[in-house]
Amino acid sequence: MDLAANLASIQARMRAACDRAGRTPDSVTLLAVAKNQPPEAVSAAAALGVSLIGENRIQEARAKIPQCPGRLRWHMIGHLQTNKVRDAVELFSMIESVDSLRLAEEISKRAAQAAKTLPILLEVNVAGEASKFGYPPARLLAELPQLNALPRLEIHGLMCVPPAKPLAELVRPFFRELRALKTRCEDLLGAPLPCLSMGMSGDFEVAIEEGATLIRVGTALFGARSYAPREGA
Repeated sequence: MDLAANLASIQARMRAACDRAGRTPDSVTLLAVAKNQPPEAVSAAAALGVSLIGENRIQEARAKIPQCPGRLRWHMIGHLQTNKVRDAVELFSMIESVDSLRLAEEISKRAAQAAKTLPILLEVNVAGEASKFGYPPARLLAELPQLNALPRLEIHGLMCVPPAKPLAELVRPFFRELRALKTRCEDLLGAPLPCLSMGMSGDFEVAIEEGATLIRVGTALFGARSYAPREGA
């Protein structure tokens, strides 16, 4: 794996997508997804200028973060259970996967105990997939005033994980829907939501064309993930 070449390729594709959309390259941030990647890989990416890292699991983040450069910022991008919120508030500079009012209330409570205010993104299940977490759009709109009233949270925008499709172009409607939902949320709140976290290794160019401000890229940067063998396998 040539990490430098992978990063250069991703950055070139990001610039080209921004050009097609009439956007400036600095309007999109790359988040490197470190799931199942060793600290050495994360540190190597940091040495190449990557500054934002995403983790899916609390346990993995707790073990990995102390072994990586201290200047990195870490986002929680996986499903978060309420009993892990205290650790998440301690470890991450943003939680992107807030998918219920109950979870948001727990984050606000734990953030207050830690004497901090935490930026969050609201995760939306844009396709209504039973296998995925995330707010149904209608419920998000209904609960948005209560979410916005939580004292220790700052709502910065929306996030989604769209359905897997064989062609990136087939995902475009879901990115477009999330962007439209963000506009509705902004109208309800009377304030801008600057962040749209959408797009991964296979579809981030389409996401950028549809307004993504943050893309979450793992495989295209680090290569295929290595999974520990199951016990007894």
